[in-house]
Amino acid sequence: MCRVTDPYTDPYDVITMGRIGVDLYPLQTGVPLSQVTTFGKFLGGSAANVAVAAARLGRRVGVVTRTGQDPFGSYLCEQLREFGVDDRWVAPVAELPTPVTFCEVFPPDDFPLYFYRQPKAPDLEIAAPDLDLDAIAEARIFWMTGTGLCAEPSRTATIAALGARSGGVTVFDLDWRPMFWQEPDAARPHYAAALRHASVAVGNVDEVEIATGVREPRAAAGALLAAGVELAVVKQGPKGVLAMNRAGDVVEVPPLPVTVLNGLGAGDAFGGALCHGLLSGWDLEHVIRYANAAGAIVASRLECSSAMPYATEVESALAAGAVL
Repeated sequence: MCRVTDPYTDPYDVITMGRIGVDLYPLQTGVPLSQVTTFGKFLGGSAANVAVAAARLGRRVGVVTRTGQDPFGSYLCEQLREFGVDDRWVAPVAELPTPVTFCEVFPPDDFPLYFYRQPKAPDLEIAAPDLDLDAIAEARIFWMTGTGLCAEPSRTATIAALGARSGGVTVFDLDWRPMFWQEPDAARPHYAAALRHASVAVGNVDEVEIATGVREPRAAAGALLAAGVELAVVKQGPKGVLAMNRAGDVVEVPPLPVTVLNGLGAGDAFGGALCHGLLSGWDLEHVIRYANAAGAIVASRLECSSAMPYATEVESALAAGAVL
């Protein structure tokens, strides 16, 4: 493990499970990767970023993942602790390197990603017998991702974690990354199995199409509800966010005006803020507006994890009606 901690006692507000790695972002924007000369090093990966986003908003958060047994793995554990995320369920995998991800930054809407997760990412080596199912079962929110379903033993471990849940909120971050799958059809049965355990599904239009076969946002949200969730959240980029719940409430929130620098971390900021809003018991529209504002703030910044906003920043953006 990354460190020795006190034993698990009180339930966590949020436990996330899934992808972690080192993000190497160019410090020059609008420049092809082949010409970039300087990079910034950051904690990355969807499960890690969502955990950081929720912790920044004052929540007690832990993450279940795996790193390589190397300096980058040590760096990620140090970063989690610095951001206030419990790393007791982060363990090294000796034979695999910690993943590294590069991106190119061409604002406002072109941010190619290059994943280096060969021969296999350690976070796909999470095994069911290693899980703290009691902690996962008791967490107020459990957050898992589609990437965790793409290979074994992570797939079985993810389904085991979902099966341990009998209360609280279980969020399925659809997190479709085509490079991790042979083809979309290979993903759909595993997504369907996870949806039967989830109470909330979150994804963009590409991701909801993978999960349901439907791309039109309202129809896709309805299909997610029919698949078993209580709340479907469809992110539509410049068209804003659509949320629909089983009670029949439909909320559509336009994007918050922002000058985009790097859109890659916006979805994870949205996710952490979504967790915060759901735990706060806010009405659906306020939850989505708050999450939307958090995502917009991160889109205005270069990095992901260290860009996650504090509550005062989100509230200021909402009050101003824009990210200033």
